[in-house]
Amino acid sequence: MHAVAPPNRSDPLPGFITGSDELRAYQAWKGSNKFCLGGTFIFGPDVRSLALTVFLIVAPMSLFCVFVARELMFDFANNWGISIMVVAAVFTFLDLVLLLLTSGRDPGIIPRNAYPPEPESCDGNAEGVQTPQTRLPRIKEVEVNGTTVKIKYCDTCMLYRPPRCSHCSICNNCVEKFDHHCPWVSQCIGLRNYRFFFMFVFSTTLLCIYVFGFCWVYIKRIMDTEATSIWKAMIRTPSSIASIVLIAYTFIAVWFVGGLTGFHLYLITTNQTTYENFRYRYDQRANPYNKGVAENFKEIFCGSMPPSKNKFRAKISRETGLPARPVASSAGFVSPNMGNKGVEDIEMGRKAAASWSELEVPLSDRGDALELVENKSNNVAETSPESRTMVDESDRIGIQHLRRASWGRKSESWEMPPEVVAISSSRMGIGSSIRSTDSSRQNV
Repeated sequence: MHAVAPPNRSDPLPGFITGSDELRAYQAWKGSNKFCLGGTFIFGPDVRSLALTVFLIVAPMSLFCVFVARELMFDFANNWGISIMVVAAVFTFLDLVLLLLTSGRDPGIIPRNAYPPEPESCDGNAEGVQTPQTRLPRIKEVEVNGTTVKIKYCDTCMLYRPPRCSHCSICNNCVEKFDHHCPWVSQCIGLRNYRFFFMFVFSTTLLCIYVFGFCWVYIKRIMDTEATSIWKAMIRTPSSIASIVLIAYTFIAVWFVGGLTGFHLYLITTNQTTYENFRYRYDQRANPYNKGVAENFKEIFCGSMPPSKNKFRAKISRETGLPARPVASSAGFVSPNMGNKGVEDIEMGRKAAASWSELEVPLSDRGDALELVENKSNNVAETSPESRTMVDESDRIGIQHLRRASWGRKSESWEMPPEVVAISSSRMGIGSSIRSTDSSRQNV
């Protein structure tokens, strides 16, 4: 079959973008994340819950500074009361910064592959033709500190996840050293933000204890200065009422953030993640990542922060499909979970759209092709019903062209590609000319 170049057009075909158009990497991101300030900050899809978290921190601290800390500013000698207000403001600011560092940075997302990885047992000849339908193994085994660890293949990202990596179903990304997805910070907790997450939870616990303690100090000073009972001191002034509200609020909150701090202290000392603790139960078998308490703490808080593997603000060319795969890698590899649908889903490893050489039929051969199809249809009409069920290999060529023409379309789009429209119109023109020639012959 001869290759036919696409027609020359001054305006691009619908769905095709000129190569001069560029966009940022975050604008073509395939995950469910939300970006802010041109890709500077990356959040989870549940970013609205982050506003609730900020409110739950800022609102009680504002109440404390206005009603309690202000009353205590002049109750201590040498202006030590001013430090109560300063420490509260600094603690609040530090807590919000740690929250931003936790929720607004890349947690350790592993970039997706454009194609499935090459199978290790891949046979090829000099021309680069490989055995088709080579199935990728679902699980591989690697050795970590002398212990065999199983790693799984991710169908969405088309890669083998490194040890301690897992795919977050909320953010739709594979994250290194995945701990959990926290809706309060609207982000996955992983390799690059676990340190800040623990510091955020720990500082929030200290903030609750700080407010809880000084609210009781204010109630005690009212009891001493006015010689009244604790119950009357609680309702003596608006500031005392605010103190009681803050005492109740921080008492409830400290059970959550304090318990979370204690749990993650246990995870750090044993070098586990939340995901591993609930899934693998290292208390029943050896943990290959445990280096001892001192080394585990050093790894979390003193180790160097690995750089992000994603450049969200990098400029990339706008593409409508996946680039063509090299000839040596064009065999039909099947994903572990794809079964017989290994060539259907681009996200799970579909083949790219057919090229122009596969879609176009030379004009010089179209008349012969149509005549061949008509002759075969006449022959089939004269054969027995049993032989009609047999499909010749040459008849399948036209069917394959129609199927290939739909490879580049999305499943939810019913719009016919412009290539198919051009082929159909040209074939209709040839068919009408053949019919007009036959009718003129009959008149003669």
